[in-house]
Amino acid sequence: MSDWDPTQYLKFAGERLRPALDLLARIPAAAPATVVDLGCGAGNLAPLFQQRWPQAKLIGVDSSPQMLAKARADYPQASFVQADFATWRPDRSVDVLYSNAALHWLDGHDTLFPALLETVAPGGWMAVQMPRNFAAPSHTCVIETIEQGPWRAALEPLLRRRPVGAPQDYWRLLEGRAASLDICEIEYLQVLKGENPVAEFVKGSWLKQFLDRLQEPERGAFEADYRARVRAAYPPEAGGSTLFPFRRLFILAQRRQ
Repeated sequence: MSDWDPTQYLKFAGERLRPALDLLARIPAAAPATVVDLGCGAGNLAPLFQQRWPQAKLIGVDSSPQMLAKARADYPQASFVQADFATWRPDRSVDVLYSNAALHWLDGHDTLFPALLETVAPGGWMAVQMPRNFAAPSHTCVIETIEQGPWRAALEPLLRRRPVGAPQDYWRLLEGRAASLDICEIEYLQVLKGENPVAEFVKGSWLKQFLDRLQEPERGAFEADYRARVRAAYPPEAGGSTLFPFRRLFILAQRRQ
């Protein structure tokens, strides 16, 4: 996973924040002592956690030094840890383990998700949201651009065609370990502004790992190829807006007592 550019990622802060808020609203915990935001990014959820649970100790975990630098500068009242969140585990059980738009970057969900639930105290909550939009043109255009260009040998090893399983896959993983389990999908119709905004949206997340692998002039050629494909797939509406449906998977599990 490449280092993040907070400025590019947060160009669409509102669209990225909405599912994070929806995930937070699903958690019924009344007064957790410890809340972990796994994959906290730039920490922009910190004030929302603190508003809802003012007495809780908040720990943000992320692997990106750029994102964490912004988080520490903007939210000094929270604790932030730089770590690989594939292997990071808390020193003691936590009451809420929250992860928004992060775990799709990791492989091995069949062992990862049960292990993460084990870090939650009995009766506590694990709340996860992951994009499940990988069959949409925004992402299939990435695959087409890679497979049909001179950069295929360099970029194809980075491709992960099914980063997130089906909802029933996660139910089967967690059902025997959870006191309650709620899994659903929501498709958000994102109405974006600007010139080729879907390309800009994806550039802030999924596309970045491929761009970072290339040097100029190949990097510019790769991005131009992708931008042309995705613009054709998402043409602007008559009023200038671009419609970008985006599907996301929500998992809320309470650990057994």
